[in-house]
Amino acid sequence: MSTSNKALATWVSEVAALTQPDNIVWCDGSTEEYDRLIKEMCETGILDPLNSETYPDCYLHLSSPSDVARVEHLTFVCTDEKEDAGPNNNWMAPADGHAKVDPLFDGCMKGRTMYVIPYCMGPIASPLARCGVEITDSPYVVANMHIMTRMGSAALARIEKSGKFVRGLHSTGDLDPERRFVMHFPHELSIKSIGSGYGGNALLGKKCHALRIASYQARTEGWLAEHMLIVGLESPEGEKHYIAAAFPSACGKTNLAMLIPPESHKGWKIWTVGDDIAWMHVGDDGQLWAINPEAGYFGVVPGTSPNTNKNAYDMIESGTIFTNVATTANNEPWWEGRPDGTPTTNWKGEAITPDNKAPAAHPNSRFTVSAKKNPCYAEESEDPRGVPISAIVFGGRRRELAPLVYQAKNWAHGVLMGASVASETTAAAIGQVGVVRRDSMAMKPFCGYNFGDYWDHWLSFEQRADKLPGMFHVNWFRRDADGGFMWPGFGENLRVLRWIIDRCEGRAEARETPIGYLPAPGAIDTDDLDIDPAVMDKLLAVDNEQWKTEMDSVEEYIGKFGDRTPEGLKAAHQKVVAALG
Repeated sequence: MSTSNKALATWVSEVAALTQPDNIVWCDGSTEEYDRLIKEMCETGILDPLNSETYPDCYLHLSSPSDVARVEHLTFVCTDEKEDAGPNNNWMAPADGHAKVDPLFDGCMKGRTMYVIPYCMGPIASPLARCGVEITDSPYVVANMHIMTRMGSAALARIEKSGKFVRGLHSTGDLDPERRFVMHFPHELSIKSIGSGYGGNALLGKKCHALRIASYQARTEGWLAEHMLIVGLESPEGEKHYIAAAFPSACGKTNLAMLIPPESHKGWKIWTVGDDIAWMHVGDDGQLWAINPEAGYFGVVPGTSPNTNKNAYDMIESGTIFTNVATTANNEPWWEGRPDGTPTTNWKGEAITPDNKAPAAHPNSRFTVSAKKNPCYAEESEDPRGVPISAIVFGGRRRELAPLVYQAKNWAHGVLMGASVASETTAAAIGQVGVVRRDSMAMKPFCGYNFGDYWDHWLSFEQRADKLPGMFHVNWFRRDADGGFMWPGFGENLRVLRWIIDRCEGRAEARETPIGYLPAPGAIDTDDLDIDPAVMDKLLAVDNEQWKTEMDSVEEYIGKFGDRTPEGLKAAHQKVVAALG
């Protein structure tokens, strides 16, 4: 396989001349190709087969102990002007970025195979999808891209028809942390990553393309590339709605995407369109339509159980690549939170001894699995039009302050709500409880340009779209005086989502407060839920003095972006301040 696209053919030749591989393979995306790669990796020790009876077609990959997570401090956005990258990114001038990494690619593929992976982010036939080509020397990356994207011949045909693609060059290099960089060149629509085999640094279609580069593309082309799940809800009467939601890490994003209705909500159905990324465009009807650009899940394994996320637990029992989990004596994968089995070998491949207190699975261990294996997979995931978004939800982890749910008063207020998203750390995280970390729209590590310009782009949709979604904020993590959670969470969160949908449809009652619209007393269904009405009152209360302090903090935060902070965001902030009195 080769290509008729001259720009692509020339680039592949240039990369081959620089990296000097022993051979070049153009990936066709076939099942036979995937099976062959798996077989070869099992023979070379890159993968190990797991128990074929209990975990059929599942494999384990153990990475270098120094290569187990995204390297945000070594991830750069390379623009001509530093201000264009913004204080939310590490910056390097494009010429300096190329000069930094190109020598590391010199001869790095000697003795290796160079794989050329044409891929499509989103359904092949969708006008909302965008294509890319990743060149890599890692068969593990190729296998994961098979699962995570629509890759191969069909993607190449689309590239040859349109002539447009994002260029991604990757090599594991020598895995030296001192020679590890992930460089993004938004104006060139290109990525260069070297020295890591970890998914977030190496699967260039994921965070690198689908968020950092795509967010830049989205701004120039008039759409949104967001770190959001997309979930579909169907009522017993057959009414369907789709919600896009952004949550910082450890705030229940995957659980919400795969939520299972509780016993009290028989007849309700939940469909997962996506668990991580949403690309939203204004449709011909004037409303936002979204696609999930991915075809699989690259999820965190620890904590996944039948109690926390049964759909995820069930779907990874076959056809899954596990990375950095432990194993049991009968060669099953094991991780903290799995309800059965006993680990005998840890994620480093070492025997577990009684005096070893370290986690058996790495805390960031992962599963890669096709989205179609999800029991609540939405068939609309393949619809070229995407799905219409009724509501956009932001969420954070706050012990006090933020109510269970509240609605923005208008679009600009909603943008402020998203821009000021925050979570409080725990003692286990950094040694201090309650330290507020702001993560605008959950995009802090992923926005490919200045946050001030990003907020301005969000504000512009008030002029771009006629039927904008409602904007909401949720907080599942309110605690009482004893430190216990006040809201049951998990499947019961459907009760909150029902109020959100009803608000979008004009059916639910709300009361106006300085921070937004909150559910009126009794508007959230608590039937069959063992929760004291006084607790619900506290969950839906607004403490003006606490919120005045919060808005001072928000003002300081958005002010860090100087002249790039849009006046519309400042005005929305001042309206809340004035309402608080």
